[in-house]
Amino acid sequence: MPVMKTPFTVEQFFDIFRIYNEAVWPFQIFLNALALLSIVFCIFRLKFSTRLIYFILGFLWLWMGGVYHLMFFSKINPAAFVFGSLFIVQSGLFIILGVTGRAIAADWRLDGFSLTGILFILYGLLIYPLIGSIAGHGYPFSPTFGLPCPTTIYTFGVLLLMNHRIRIWTILIPFLWSIVGFFAALNFRVFEDIGLLIAGIAGIILLTVRNRKYIGN
Repeated sequence: MPVMKTPFTVEQFFDIFRIYNEAVWPFQIFLNALALLSIVFCIFRLKFSTRLIYFILGFLWLWMGGVYHLMFFSKINPAAFVFGSLFIVQSGLFIILGVTGRAIAADWRLDGFSLTGILFILYGLLIYPLIGSIAGHGYPFSPTFGLPCPTTIYTFGVLLLMNHRIRIWTILIPFLWSIVGFFAALNFRVFEDIGLLIAGIAGIILLTVRNRKYIGN
């Protein structure tokens, strides 16, 4: 039984992924390379690593908002104009954090926060597409990295991997998308998006707890 009414069919929902994936190929390779690069910046203590990580996150959210939502998803869902605008705002917030923050190294530590972050990153990059393939909507009919749901999971993973204090209000949009995106996708039995809801709720809680536990940078 559907949990949310949508203005598009299940066929249109998955076909828009095909249209997007075929149109931007091979840019998905570059997006995955950026994801791996930000992990390197988290683990290795480079002077400007926090800024570079925020700039990468800013680019990814700009891509999702400006390219996927506004150029592709809006063809089947008018609400994509709202989503796209919010994603672009989130991109701006990450870029502002990169510009205004101190040029410091991401002080990665092996603790519960970073281990959860690694799990979210692995889920967004590897496990998410694997579950989709098993469920019968593999590439190109699947949300590849650089699209909202897997990239939101990855975003929370990266933020947890950094030992860096972040104001919670600056990541409310990813949290809200984790809820909206989950219930919308659940309507079409995209079971891999269960991880989206978990990442959103667990991520916001853990980041709040870490803010209180660590002095931050």
